[in-house]
Amino acid sequence: MSQLVLHQRRAPRLRSAGLLLLRRMLLAVPLTAGLTAVVFFLASIAPFNPLAAYLGSRYEHTGAEERAALRAELGLDDSWFSSWVDWLGSALHGDLGTSRMLARPVTEVLAERLPYTLLLMGAGLLLAVVLSLLLACAAGLHRGGFADRATTWIAQLAQAIPPFVLALVFIAVFSLRLGLPTGGVAPPGQEPTAGSLAVHLLLPATVMAISLLPWLVLNLRASVLDMLDSDAVLAARGRGDSALRIMAFEVLPGALLPFITVIGSRLGELITGALLVETVFAWPGIASAVIDSAVSADFALLAAVTACSALAVFLGNALADAGYLLLDPRVDDV
Repeated sequence: MSQLVLHQRRAPRLRSAGLLLLRRMLLAVPLTAGLTAVVFFLASIAPFNPLAAYLGSRYEHTGAEERAALRAELGLDDSWFSSWVDWLGSALHGDLGTSRMLARPVTEVLAERLPYTLLLMGAGLLLAVVLSLLLACAAGLHRGGFADRATTWIAQLAQAIPPFVLALVFIAVFSLRLGLPTGGVAPPGQEPTAGSLAVHLLLPATVMAISLLPWLVLNLRASVLDMLDSDAVLAARGRGDSALRIMAFEVLPGALLPFITVIGSRLGELITGALLVETVFAWPGIASAVIDSAVSADFALLAAVTACSALAVFLGNALADAGYLLLDPRVDDV
C-alpha cells in the first residue's frame, strides 16, 4: 500500500518534469536557430578576409580573376541571410555542412573534437564538485572557525585569477619544473591511450576545476550553513547524533538541491572556461576550431559549434530544474 501511495505521489511530479523538459526544448529550438543567424551576421561583418584565411600563403600569388572565381565557388559573395537559410535548411535534415577551413564535413569535425572537450569539461566539473563538497562540509563542521574562513578565502582567490593566467602558472610550476605534459593527449608521434589521456588531462582538468570552484563552493557553503539552522538539524542534535551523521543525513540532502540548479545554470561558463583552457594547453577539442572558424568566417562550423553549445546550456538548465522539481516536494513548478 505504501509503495502505491508513493507511486501516486510521484506520478504528477514526473509528468510535470516531463512537461517542463518539453516546454524548454520547444523554446530552445527557435532560440538556437536565432543564435545561429546572429553568428552568420557577425561573421559577415567581421574585419577578416575569409578568402585569405582559406588560401593562406597562396593568397598573395593568386590573381584577381582566380580570387573572384574562388569567392563565387565558396559562396563568399552570397548574403549572410541566404547563407544562413541554406545552412539551416540542411541542418534540419541532419547535414551541418562542410567546413571550408578544414575541407571536411562539420559532423566529422565535431565527432572528432567534441569528445575531448566533453572529457575535459566532465573531469573539471567532477573535480570541482568533489572539492566543493569537501570545503563546504569542512566549513559547516567548523562554522566560524579557520576552516570556514579558509574556504571563503580559497573561493575568493580562485575567483580573482583568470583561467588563462592560472593555466600559465600551472605550466610554469608543474610542467617546466616537474615535467608534466603541457599539451596534447599523447607524446609526439604516438597514438593516445587511456594512460596518456589521464596524464595529459591532469593539468587542464585541475585548472578547469579551480576556475569553476568559486561559484560552486560559495553556493554550497551558504546552503550548508542555512541547513545547519533548520529544525531537522536541531532535532538530530537533540537525539544526540554525531556531527558527521548530521552533515551526511540532514544537511547535505537539503543543501544539494539548490546546488544542482546552480550547476545547470552555469553550463555556459563551463563551456567558455573549457575553450580558454583548451587553447592554453593545446587540448585537441573544439576551441582551436572555434577560433580558426571565426577568423576565416567558416559559417558552417561556427554555427554548428554555437548551436551545440546553446543546446547544451538549454538542456542543462532544463534537466537541473526538472531534477529540482522531482526531488523537492516544496516546489510545484519551475
